[in-house]
Amino acid sequence: MKNEIKNGFMANLPISVSVFTYGAVLGIICTSKGINFLQLALMNIFIFAGSAQFLIVDMLSNPINISVIVWSALLINLRYFLIGASLNEFFRNSSLRKKAFIMHFVTDESWAITMSKKDQNLSVYFLLGGGLCIFIVWFLGTLCGYYFGEFISNPKLFGLDFAFLALFTAIITSMYKTRSDLIIYIFTACIAVFFEKIIPNMSYIIVSALFGSFLYVYLNKRSCNE
Repeated sequence: MKNEIKNGFMANLPISVSVFTYGAVLGIICTSKGINFLQLALMNIFIFAGSAQFLIVDMLSNPINISVIVWSALLINLRYFLIGASLNEFFRNSSLRKKAFIMHFVTDESWAITMSKKDQNLSVYFLLGGGLCIFIVWFLGTLCGYYFGEFISNPKLFGLDFAFLALFTAIITSMYKTRSDLIIYIFTACIAVFFEKIIPNMSYIIVSALFGSFLYVYLNKRSCNE
């Protein structure tokens, strides 16, 4: 178990550089929004979802109903239902408590790294190790951004706003294996761009993910039949 956690931790270290930068940007934004570090730390511990935390921080600075913030955060994180479903084989014979604990630390990054290596007969502890790596680096990033953010008046000058794009570009690149993957990437991206223009909230993320998942299943079934 310890070796699997360690291996998962080490496998996620390279991509954690972008996570650190991404977290630093959130810390910088919190200082400008008047959010204290205790509030930021509690979000890191109990929410631990980068995109949702950015959304919450932005909405907290405006006079808005708390229920709107909660539902918006839940909506943007609905993709974890799909992520959880894809990890079903890893959690076979695991207790509900164990599933809940490990899933709390699952991130887009640790999930992608785990799925790219699933042919190596990994256990769920590899996934946990990756999640712990991202959690620690994310926490340190937000800490540095919060306390040193006052020295960076404009994050764009340092390219920090590019961290999110660079991070997910690295993820999809690491998961690319066949030409059908490229077809799925392009198709899903086009669907996301289309629905982002006509849907007034973050649900276009879920819609595009579902379309991409259906296409993935269809292409894989067709390849198996051939």
